[in-house]
Amino acid sequence: MMATFDWDFQPKLDRRTVEALFDLGFAARHEDVLVTGKTGTGKSHLLQALVLKACERELTVRYARCVDLVDDLYAGLADGTYEQRMRAWCRAQLLVIDDVGLGQLKRRGDEPTAAHMLFTLLDRRHMNASTAISSNLLLSGWGKYLGDATLAAAVLDRLAANSIRIDIDGPSYRQHLARQRAGAQPTADEPSPEEATP
Repeated sequence: MMATFDWDFQPKLDRRTVEALFDLGFAARHEDVLVTGKTGTGKSHLLQALVLKACERELTVRYARCVDLVDDLYAGLADGTYEQRMRAWCRAQLLVIDDVGLGQLKRRGDEPTAAHMLFTLLDRRHMNASTAISSNLLLSGWGKYLGDATLAAAVLDRLAANSIRIDIDGPSYRQHLARQRAGAQPTADEPSPEEATP
């Protein structure tokens, strides 16, 4: 999938760091990956390509959007299978949690927050298996989104201790394609063809 990634469109992205992920050495070392950036900058594209590469190498992999993972664990609370579901998420050699910050996280009454669930999951996986996460939020916004600032800080602490950090600081590729289809000119934050050429 990375063969179709438009590197010229995101000239600030450290290509060497990204391409180094695809030898999957980080998974062998049980390191985590945190990919941040605005919506449409290629975070999910990158993580899905990692999933395909890991499958090719026959690693056990699970992939989910954050909101879907949390919904699955809430379903476990409802039907008494929470611990079984948590163990299943913990078992994968590579767990990909995509789109932290997109979608509404629900909480019912006195049930644990999403932050509590993610902390439990990442704490169990920490130094035992790799987790790759993408988010369009500033890290300071995780507490509000996950419902508990203290536990969100603990989640980020686990990630900071043993993660490869990639920030995609650039424009939305989807918006760029939409403007191309509409025949519009690039916006000020998009590289022109001349600027994009090395």
